[in-house]
Amino acid sequence: MLQHLQAALPALAGRSWLDYLAWFVGGAALVNAIPHLVAGLMGRPFQSPFAKPPGQGLSSSRTNLLWGFVNLILAYLLLAHVGRFDFQSGADMGIAGLGGLLIGLVCAHGFGRFNGGNAPSKS
Repeated sequence: MLQHLQAALPALAGRSWLDYLAWFVGGAALVNAIPHLVAGLMGRPFQSPFAKPPGQGLSSSRTNLLWGFVNLILAYLLLAHVGRFDFQSGADMGIAGLGGLLIGLVCAHGFGRFNGGNAPSKS
């Protein structure tokens, strides 16, 4: 584990913190696209920033599909066109993965209260 960390540190040197921020947000956008695309493709309503109230009410499946694609495009632009993101670099993928993990945890908690995920029933 320590060897992997030491190998990653030189890869982090010499890059702008803005690149890392963009890749972190890119990873978050990529993960955020998943539930919206799935809901849209399944024809189901789901929470979105366009619902009333935002993030709490339900948006149509078409709105969610479009919002999912916007998130995919944003992820692509941030990961593929900002800096020199290397998909084979553990450090670069780790930054994007942390962004995805953070948004995933926030969404799981936030939407869990609407969909029963925070207090699952016991069988």
